[in-house]
Amino acid sequence: MALNLLASLPICNFNRLPPIPSKGPISLVKSRSGIVVQCMPASKISNSPTALRRSANYQPTDWHYNYIQSLRNEYTGESCTRQNNMLKEQVRMMLHKVVDPIEQLELIDILQRLGISYHFEEEIKKILEGLYNNIDHGSDTDMWKTKNLYATALKFRLLRQHGYIVSQEVFNSFMDERGNFKACLCEDTKGMLSLYEASFLSIENENILEDAREFSTKHLKVYIKKNKDKNLSALVSHSLEVPLHWRMLRLEARWFIDIYRRREDMNTILLELAELDFNMVQATHQEDLKELSRSWKSTGLAENLNFVRDRPLECLLWTMGVMFQPQFGYFRRTIAKFVALITVIDDIYDVYGTLDELECFTNAVERFVTSMRLCLEYFKAISNDEAENSITSESHVPRTIKRHLHNEKEEPSREYRCGTGQTPSEGQVRTILTALEC
Repeated sequence: MALNLLASLPICNFNRLPPIPSKGPISLVKSRSGIVVQCMPASKISNSPTALRRSANYQPTDWHYNYIQSLRNEYTGESCTRQNNMLKEQVRMMLHKVVDPIEQLELIDILQRLGISYHFEEEIKKILEGLYNNIDHGSDTDMWKTKNLYATALKFRLLRQHGYIVSQEVFNSFMDERGNFKACLCEDTKGMLSLYEASFLSIENENILEDAREFSTKHLKVYIKKNKDKNLSALVSHSLEVPLHWRMLRLEARWFIDIYRRREDMNTILLELAELDFNMVQATHQEDLKELSRSWKSTGLAENLNFVRDRPLECLLWTMGVMFQPQFGYFRRTIAKFVALITVIDDIYDVYGTLDELECFTNAVERFVTSMRLCLEYFKAISNDEAENSITSESHVPRTIKRHLHNEKEEPSREYRCGTGQTPSEGQVRTILTALEC
């Protein structure tokens, strides 16, 4: 099963600059990593081959273009789609048949952690809506009024996660007269883990949940040292490392599939759907990566600017953490292009460029952005029903557009000039501006 996610790339560290004699003032700046770096005045001659250049020593990407384009995935086609739809219908029937509130909550939690809950949003919403309404019309069997810490914390977490307003006071029944959580709760490891995860959905000034996090963390660390149940210990260690609410859904799904496979109460239908769906979604992400790689290569940034980070894959991985669903491929590719371009511009300003060059580059980008805004105004004007003849009639053209066109003919390079009085060639800004147009 092709369940492996994209491999990690090596971390690139900044090299310490050797001391270089300078007539100007030298200051020492401590970076985030703790390395002290010498900051020196930039050269005044931007086009000189002897201009002082800094280097962050960024390593080339391990994900080369030809390798990315050669990626193949067998989890595509009608056969996989039919199997996926059949399994989804079986899980949908399962959701309709479950009536016990605790079993409903556990099923929703498993679907979320397996990464397949997005197929059943309507069913999950209906179940949670019913459970939420029972809070105000609860009976003696309502879990809010019982001593089941696990069920109470699980219900609290799922409801808050889906936007329902639930008070932290639902945990008052598990506290003593002094306002502390009862010591006997530490024997319920499953409940403590559920309380720990629920505490991370707190809002400002919720002291009960802050105490719950501190209390549960302390006793869960003690449980880890005992290591009585391997599966439960794995869940506890995983949560203490990074809580569920802070994790990336795709990475969590990949990890939880292996954990769920070893559980005694494992449901084969859920596991089969999770594995198949993960691989099908991964196939979609690989196609996103191939298309992004082609688009990024066409800009020529990585080839022409060897001092910048060539990291389109990492940018795509970030977007997968925001929106992983298959139907949002255009969103992922667009945002990944934008972040990759911002990374390049960041390296130009922070690492490579001299002061004069950066002033020149800033003017070029500002000119491009201004032109794009004027184009948008023009497109808005011609899209109105009242401006059907704006293309042929000069009277319909906005004054700002005409003034901009006039400036283009009179002084096309005015905003590109540097402080030295030189005008950069078209080739100096063509690469960046072409990327901005993509």
